[in-house]
Amino acid sequence: MLERQRKAEEQNTGGLGELAYTLDVEDSEQDSVLKFDLTPLYRAYHIHTILGVPERFRDYYYSNRQLQLDSDLEIAGYFIVEDRVIRTAGDFLLADQVETMWETAIAKIVLVLENQFARMDSPTHLLLVKDYVTLLGATLRQYGYEVGPVLDALDKSRDKYHELLLEECRKQIVTAISEDSYQQMVIRKEADYENNVLSFNLQTSEIMPAFTYIAPFSSMVPDVCRIIRSYIKGSVDYLSYGVNTNFFSVLRKYLDKILIDVLNEVILETINNNSIGVAQAMQIAANISFLEKACDYFLRHAAQLCGIPSRSVEKPQASLAAKVVLKTSRDEAYHALLNVVNTKLDEFMKLPENINWITEEMPQGPHEYMNEVVIYLETVMSTAQQILPTDALYKVGVGAIEHISNSIVSTFLSDSIKRFNANAVSAINHDLRVIENFADERYHSTGLDEVYKEGSFRSYLVEVRQLINLLSSSQPENFMNPVIRERNYNTLDYKKVATICDKFKDSPDGIFGSLANRNTKLTAKKKSMDMLKKRLKEFN
Repeated sequence: MLERQRKAEEQNTGGLGELAYTLDVEDSEQDSVLKFDLTPLYRAYHIHTILGVPERFRDYYYSNRQLQLDSDLEIAGYFIVEDRVIRTAGDFLLADQVETMWETAIAKIVLVLENQFARMDSPTHLLLVKDYVTLLGATLRQYGYEVGPVLDALDKSRDKYHELLLEECRKQIVTAISEDSYQQMVIRKEADYENNVLSFNLQTSEIMPAFTYIAPFSSMVPDVCRIIRSYIKGSVDYLSYGVNTNFFSVLRKYLDKILIDVLNEVILETINNNSIGVAQAMQIAANISFLEKACDYFLRHAAQLCGIPSRSVEKPQASLAAKVVLKTSRDEAYHALLNVVNTKLDEFMKLPENINWITEEMPQGPHEYMNEVVIYLETVMSTAQQILPTDALYKVGVGAIEHISNSIVSTFLSDSIKRFNANAVSAINHDLRVIENFADERYHSTGLDEVYKEGSFRSYLVEVRQLINLLSSSQPENFMNPVIRERNYNTLDYKKVATICDKFKDSPDGIFGSLANRNTKLTAKKKSMDMLKKRLKEFN
């Protein structure tokens, strides 16, 4: 339409006809035509030409239009008029004069934009101005005007806009996480499932579940996904129609920024700055796993808005750097979870108080505290199996089992234990068997044995098991035999063994301990233990 209009104008270069310039504007409700009549301008120029003073009118027109330009920023209409005048009025207006006016206008626009953008504190306002200025540039570019400086000014405000947008999203993410109940999300309708699960690729199965459905994540996950989706849309809105024609790579940089510098930091602050319980820590760990999964959706959604084929972002190398960072955050959540679990285990065990280290009675079974430990571990593992991914479930089990092993060994080494006897060792052996049985049962019932074939839960009890076996051995001095040590005691440290054995001071036969066979066995074992102590001191 513009090209047809120009051809019509060029056929009337004399400018004396009753020619009205029309600009067709599409309207969704009604057709409207914007008209302006330049006939008086042509007539005045014609009169001055007849009088022989066309330059006087030309200078008058030019100076007055410059004054109008200085006081009026309705730029597009102004230069659309000048574009027509220069093409339809012969030599009435010189091209250089129009260029000078445009340079004046564009310098003023850039100055205003830079000053005002520096003062803005709302991304919505900045985007609104950017859209209007972009429309101005797009319009004037059609008429051959150079709009590069304006687009450059908009591009320079890109970081400022994203800083404001990031801060706005940070507040929303903080609210979403702080107001989360950390309870599994209950979804009762298919529409809610689509909006909260399928929309962000958070489903764990391709099969539509039966409702009511209990999601493995809490409400913060879809809430955060919606915030980041709106951030992507806001970023695309600003980057579109700018200097960069291929702005997907720029968008990816800003997407990583919100995931790493905002989401990841808020999660870490929640983990580190709050006293969280087991359920909360476990749910946070589960939530991070799903947010990691959502990163693929964020990347595809960004590509879609940028007009990039989805297949180009489905390659492994297209993954966001944020996924790696979120894995670090997830590990931190696991660490916090294990700290809470282990602290609770310590409360149950209280080994220095719950064990009689010099008891004269032969134990018949495990200590009472061990029942509480097993019940607690069963609760933790059952909950973890429902909401945590397989690797996280394994880490929780390993962490708890290993902590129990370390706690028993550490208690033997502790200054609070001055001495212990064989009965105490036997009692701890009963406790250890309970934990070993639990470890085997959970390792197989959770299906972890199919994934982690080489690292069973029981294998993380090996140090304490070898220690108890050594203390229960009838010939403990065999520890110094390299072959036997490598086969039976390879996890035990010399210095630890020396410290612990030095506290092993079994009482001599009591009043009721004079049976000949028992006395002989105890004497042989005591001699062997004394020999081990002596050789360990020599070794050290």
